[in-house]
Amino acid sequence: MTDTDIDTPKLESFAAPSPASTPSIAIVIGATGGIGKAFVTHLKASNRFSQVIGFSRTTDPALDFANPESVADCAAHVRDLDGEARLIIDATGYLHDTQFQPEKSLRHIDADYMAKQFMINAIGPALLMKHFCPLLPRGGKSVFATLSAKVGSIGDNRMGGWYGYRAAKAALNQLVKCTAIEIGRTKRDAVCVALHPGTVDTGLSGPFAKSGLNVQTPDQATANMLNVIDDLDAKQSGGFYAYDGEKLQW
Repeated sequence: MTDTDIDTPKLESFAAPSPASTPSIAIVIGATGGIGKAFVTHLKASNRFSQVIGFSRTTDPALDFANPESVADCAAHVRDLDGEARLIIDATGYLHDTQFQPEKSLRHIDADYMAKQFMINAIGPALLMKHFCPLLPRGGKSVFATLSAKVGSIGDNRMGGWYGYRAAKAALNQLVKCTAIEIGRTKRDAVCVALHPGTVDTGLSGPFAKSGLNVQTPDQATANMLNVIDDLDAKQSGGFYAYDGEKLQW
């Protein structure tokens, strides 16, 4: 399959904008990364939202987990817009860089690396939930989705290793569950979920792709995840789902 073969997700569970409707807003955090850019492209092409807004460390306003106030500032920016935040996607993530690589054993555990894992993969998304989930409307379908990873599943862990990344994504899954319970009390149609994108050919996971795995392009992975989002309703809020719709164990 090539990128030209990929259909735009229909997102039929989100009403198309009309002159009589309240403007709807879709938001992508991490919008300048490989997956984030692809989400923005699909959402704009779907014509299901009045506005598609992307935030990253290089946008204006900028969103940087190293500056928690920037998360609150970006949420305030959305709050001041004309419309309702119907879809919020957190496409941020961190696995490795030029200084750190995933741990192969206990002796490789490094406090600074683990702290960075938790800052970007758990604490940062928690701040997004704190400031952005209150923007979801009280009625009608709305979604907050964050990118987790299957390796964050404790029940599925048979290989060990990757201590910091696994632990941070497991923490993220718990944060999603807690948030889903809380927002569900007042926003009964809202969906808060963790999504496993699969192995995607980006700078994050590309170097670790093994032969035989289903490696997707960012366009393919995001199209698949948007189709999963389209099928979800409030009964599935708090869940952990793969790009093909499979419900994953914690």
